[in-house]
Amino acid sequence: MNWLGKSYAKLLRNLPPKTLLCEDKAHNAKPENANSQNLLIQGDNLEVLKHLKNAYKGRVKMIYIDPPYNTGSDGFVYQDDRKFTPEQLSELAHINLDEAERILKFTAKGANSHSAWLTFMYPRLYIARDLLKEDGVIFISIDDNEVAQLKLLCDEVFGEGNFVEKIIWKKRSGPPNDKKIAAVHEYILIYTKNAQVLSLNLKERNEKQLSRYKNPDNHPKGKWAADNLMANVKGGRFVQSLYFPIRNPITGEEHYPSSNGNWRFNQKKMMNLLENNEIYFGEDGKGRPKLKRFLCDVKNGVTYSTLWDFVPFNNVASAEISNLLGNLNIFDTPKPVDLIKELLALGTNTNDVIIDFFAGSGTTAHSVMQFNAKDGGNRQFILVQLPEKTDEKSEAFKAGYKTIFDITKARIEKSAVKIRQDFPDTQCDLGFKIYQTTDNFRDHSDDEFSLEQATLPFVENLTEAQYHSLLTTWALNDGALLTDPISEVKLGDYTAHLCDKRLYLLETGFTSADLLVFIQKLDSDKDFNPNRVIVFGENMSSAMQQELNQAIETYSNKKNIVLSLIIRN
Repeated sequence: MNWLGKSYAKLLRNLPPKTLLCEDKAHNAKPENANSQNLLIQGDNLEVLKHLKNAYKGRVKMIYIDPPYNTGSDGFVYQDDRKFTPEQLSELAHINLDEAERILKFTAKGANSHSAWLTFMYPRLYIARDLLKEDGVIFISIDDNEVAQLKLLCDEVFGEGNFVEKIIWKKRSGPPNDKKIAAVHEYILIYTKNAQVLSLNLKERNEKQLSRYKNPDNHPKGKWAADNLMANVKGGRFVQSLYFPIRNPITGEEHYPSSNGNWRFNQKKMMNLLENNEIYFGEDGKGRPKLKRFLCDVKNGVTYSTLWDFVPFNNVASAEISNLLGNLNIFDTPKPVDLIKELLALGTNTNDVIIDFFAGSGTTAHSVMQFNAKDGGNRQFILVQLPEKTDEKSEAFKAGYKTIFDITKARIEKSAVKIRQDFPDTQCDLGFKIYQTTDNFRDHSDDEFSLEQATLPFVENLTEAQYHSLLTTWALNDGALLTDPISEVKLGDYTAHLCDKRLYLLETGFTSADLLVFIQKLDSDKDFNPNRVIVFGENMSSAMQQELNQAIETYSNKKNIVLSLIIRN
């Protein structure tokens, strides 16, 4: 698949993030959030995905996204803040100058063409694939405007052989009257990381399906439903050994398979079934034989079909939001909670991680928490939402929701309250931590940028906010989850931070005396065993760096342990 902008999309995929991550300390310190494993991240989702890819690679079981449909009226226009010159883009993306100029023209003017939409989606899907576990699945909502292009794009990103299915969701009860033929459906494309190991769940039987199973003869195996005893003979293939009479034990009548057919089981198996009263001859005992299919013997559910007309419509989703946020008409096409819960039932188990990087109204978080409350699960959500401004004339803005992120946050909080009311005994995680992307310490223009550069610019005298943003970003980049604890470590008068087995020395003022305390702590504290010391080089003199490096080498050789020094600038 090729389009104008593909080379640029590949470049965006590979560039390191331009931002840092910081936490909302006040929100995260609240009792309901302090120990939560759920995350809501504010920022451009491509930046956030880049921040997450090291720590969360191969950890995510399910991704659900509801991206812009590019209908022409949904507000999608291509936007990014990269400021390349044609010459820079030509060099970085390995394209000619003419193509570079054409790409920059559509990225600058806010295009909404198919090419612009594909350029927007490609790097996000590419990184999303890396986050999935081998048996992970991604569900993508889309309509007819881009479904054909999305299918081709996903075939390239995930592999054509990893296409699972295309769900058709009936989103409204009837067509609007403004068209001759109106769509009442949308699609959900399903792809997996590795189709060879994918295992999807069955759909729980509904009351109508369960009502087929009865036990009129009080059989000890319990409820059963009558099923066909004939084999599914493809092409009229006849098997002589499966053609024999079955004798009705009450009437003595003999029954043969129908013409050009066979029984499903051999004669020995049939005799077994007869002896165990597992063949049914009708209510009067005189009908043709059928198999008693016992509920206890069948799978705990039925296979999902591609037509989903059993979940609520869009208007139900609108009512769900309105009821939580105060009768506000905020979103035109939200997804109902029960739709996402069905996807969770199909694609996840109780301890899985779910990501939605087009969070919108927060339906995915609401669905995960409600599903956990219902089945006692411990699924975790990661939602990402841009702080896109709401229209000043909108009901949302007038109600105090200045950005879509504000709506996402409020929806999660209010749905958690509702779930506590509906499931008072639940022990599931109903909190969430908030992080957000923040500008780097100084403007870092793209004319200074290269693919090899992934370090931070020099900044003197870090503020507390800068310090913690740097610490959070580096810890995440080094493989720590955002919910992993980062603890203070006192080394004399110096404060370091420990995350997993990585010790961060980011502040100024590290001295020889502090180094001595560090070595002593390694000797005396059996719980203190870092394997890497990571230093913000601009805040430590070269002489001190050399002294620290020498001490670490000497100690690790003496103790025969793994301990290394990393200097970052």
